[in-house]
Amino acid sequence: MDRVDLDQHTTAPPAPPTLADSPNAPCDHRPDGVGDTRRALGAFLRTRRERVAPEQIGLAGGGRRRVRGLRREELAQHAGISVDYYIRLEQGRATQPSPEVLGALADALGLDAAERRHLATLADTRRTRPPLPRTAAGPSLRRVLDALGALPAYVTDHRLDIVACNPLGAALLGGPVPPAPYDPARPHPRTEAPRDPNQARFLFLDPAARQVFPDWQALATETAGQLRVSAGRFPDDRELTWLIGELSAHSEEFRRIWATGEVVMCDSGRRRLHHPATGTLHLDYDTLHIPAAPGETGLVMHVLSAEHGTPEEAALTRLAAQHPPQAAPGS
Repeated sequence: MDRVDLDQHTTAPPAPPTLADSPNAPCDHRPDGVGDTRRALGAFLRTRRERVAPEQIGLAGGGRRRVRGLRREELAQHAGISVDYYIRLEQGRATQPSPEVLGALADALGLDAAERRHLATLADTRRTRPPLPRTAAGPSLRRVLDALGALPAYVTDHRLDIVACNPLGAALLGGPVPPAPYDPARPHPRTEAPRDPNQARFLFLDPAARQVFPDWQALATETAGQLRVSAGRFPDDRELTWLIGELSAHSEEFRRIWATGEVVMCDSGRRRLHHPATGTLHLDYDTLHIPAAPGETGLVMHVLSAEHGTPEEAALTRLAAQHPPQAAPGS
């Protein structure tokens, strides 16, 4: 069976403690708005406002301005909405803005498709909170991983936990392993393991990540942006809130990137990975979204590949030979 099922070989770790359980826990360091959609909406609008230069909307720039980007009243006037209402939105005191208001703000701020969707999610305070999506790979998905033995592949949940991967994917990613139980005495748990199975924690808290991913900065920005999307969709997810708080407490880079308000959806493109046996590889990557149920967010499969006839394809073939399929127990 050519996969590593992270959810199959270990007992699930206990739920992280709440703030009441541990007053000095990493959740104390969670960024503004995490777990509170109204505050998150205001924080997101503020970061988007700060990146728009006055000249971009036809206003005179230059001189001394005490704020970055647009002032609140400048954005409100450009969007055609009440200044007072916009201020209340950014302060988290206004509820359920209309689609017309959101559209006007999105246009004025120059939001892309991912940012518009995130804005709508944060603003919809009346929506029924969705149940947390599944965090385990089912039998059919595991069979797909089995069939991709020649291609590195792994599956993540909305918290960016790697819940399953095939041996080639594990080799390229530095060897994901099952998570260890939470231990408040160890702020950086699992140090004895090859790497942390959570992609975000590995990237921001393990120096080895910069060796595995030469383009670390771009991937770190993408990862923080994906966590922001998940936090907006699932504000009641304690484990996700705990993870973001932990990253904020222990990583200055994460705090800096999170403060920019970046929003990223999983997509496709090119990625560089480094492995001791192959050197640096330039690979294509594609993400396949697997809904848990119609209309629900589920797992995401990430598949890496190389163009036919390239040195990267030959290197993957050699590496796959070093990591053959594992026999299923009892077979």
